[in-house]
Amino acid sequence: MSYAPNTRETIRDEAVKYFVEAGMALRNPDNPQRPTNSGNTVYQIEPTALALFRVFGTLAWHTQLTDYLTSGDAIRKEIERHRILARVAVNLPSGETVTLSPGGQNPLIKAVIEEFCPRFVPGGTVAYIGDTEDKFLHMDAAYLEGIGVVIAAAAKMPDIVIHDVRRNWLVLIEAVSTAGPVDGTRRKELKELFQGCRAGLVFVTAFETRAAMQGFLSQISWETEVWIADNPDHLIHFDGERFLGPYPDVLGGS
Repeated sequence: MSYAPNTRETIRDEAVKYFVEAGMALRNPDNPQRPTNSGNTVYQIEPTALALFRVFGTLAWHTQLTDYLTSGDAIRKEIERHRILARVAVNLPSGETVTLSPGGQNPLIKAVIEEFCPRFVPGGTVAYIGDTEDKFLHMDAAYLEGIGVVIAAAAKMPDIVIHDVRRNWLVLIEAVSTAGPVDGTRRKELKELFQGCRAGLVFVTAFETRAAMQGFLSQISWETEVWIADNPDHLIHFDGERFLGPYPDVLGGS
């Protein structure tokens, strides 16, 4: 099968996902930790459904179809159980637990919330967490509106948004596994996206390790911070007069 470039996501969202939700197809059965939007994502026909399709047009079709429909709920529940087991549980500062889809940068997002927040944004409110399956699944829109932030559906959000209530900072964090540090362009984009915010903006890029950071060093913007998960007690400060704080161009309104 051939199809136009850059249409994989459209096919996934407008066709394949319905087969997955119906339990007729399995996403990444070889590696449930692989993120949905990975270029290596694969799909497989669910074995019971495959056995049914193979008898279409034969005398066995109606009997096997009846059996399949009878067992359909049990099949979907088992598939959903495996999906739930594969999800990444994240403990928020509030004590609430949310789950993220497996793979990608989500394990790093978990580290940011569970390790970075207590050290550098104690008592902070997590207002947004990005998820590859549903980017607005974990977003407190009402809370953000309360500090002057209104987000459009097409907005390119950072991976994590945390409000430091005590200092009135809004900490915008990009968790980088393969791409997406806060470079000069991204800093400008985030500044514009949160321009109505009444809290000062702080920009942070998170990496798993120093080795993971090395390939992005030349891209990271000045007047931002870098946090590394395997050295959680430290921040790397990229110039500027403030250490982990907003600068005059992003101080926020009163």
